[in-house]
Amino acid sequence: MATLLHIDSAVFPEGSASRDITAAFVQSWREQHPEGKVVYRDLAATPLPHLNVAAAAAGADDALRAELAAELAEADAVLIGAPMYNFTIPSTLKAWLDQVIIVGHNAGIPDAPLAATPFTIVASRGGSYAAGTPREDCEFVQNYLEKVLSNMFGTTQIDFIVPELTLAHTNPGMADLIPLAEASRAKAEEEATQKAKALAARLAA
Repeated sequence: MATLLHIDSAVFPEGSASRDITAAFVQSWREQHPEGKVVYRDLAATPLPHLNVAAAAAGADDALRAELAAELAEADAVLIGAPMYNFTIPSTLKAWLDQVIIVGHNAGIPDAPLAATPFTIVASRGGSYAAGTPREDCEFVQNYLEKVLSNMFGTTQIDFIVPELTLAHTNPGMADLIPLAEASRAKAEEEATQKAKALAARLAA
């Protein structure tokens, strides 16, 4: 029985592209793997404390850090909703990373225990930061998460789903981009459904 660790970090509980896409992923996962387990953390509804000196010094001996690290260690796959806020990830997601990355325990060590754990990240964003766009060099969600997961955990399987232009329906200045936004959203939903299906089937085999 495979376990999926599902993390959401979008501030808004409704109308969030990242939440909608992660929900589509989980639904497809459950349909493919009904006996699988899903562990869920909503970092906006129940935010974690920032890492402090006591927790940093205690490492895996800190109760909260040990709990979070155990959840991650027990997961066969990880799904993260990571909307772009001010060009980077939500502070609640950064707090989770700071708490769960424990050097010498699950990070920064040979034979990293999380190296083979697949991570799927829904990196939604209000505009477009794709290659060739004016704000290409302001994209610090995919860049950051790819670097931190690969360098700290040794993760080799990091897959991004990127619904773009999510503000097109609410920003009058982006009205002409609505068709592109809808196409991006549809593509992201299809990717979430198919990736979850394939991953659940592979882990259940």
